[in-house]
Amino acid sequence: MSDVLSSTTTAEEDRKTFGQRRINLIWEVTQAAIAILVAGAAIIAALRGQVSEMLGNAFFLVIGFYFGRTNHQRVGGVGARNEDFR
Repeated sequence: MSDVLSSTTTAEEDRKTFGQRRINLIWEVTQAAIAILVAGAAIIAALRGQVSEMLGNAFFLVIGFYFGRTNHQRVGGVGARNEDFR
């Protein structure tokens, strides 16, 4: 008796999923880098006493979108959706 399950996808579906995951990883790293850079710039400016309304707005916009996107109820990604799991 084998513990290996047979594949339920084709090689083309696996290749597409791999490509989507790779693009998602690149996008996630890019978003994280932007959030860190904007937050760091806002903190440094605040510590130096340099008030910038545009930097403050950018900080709250980036952080709001970043946490809003990462704290959602329905998990995204590739593959089929299981509507029973929420």
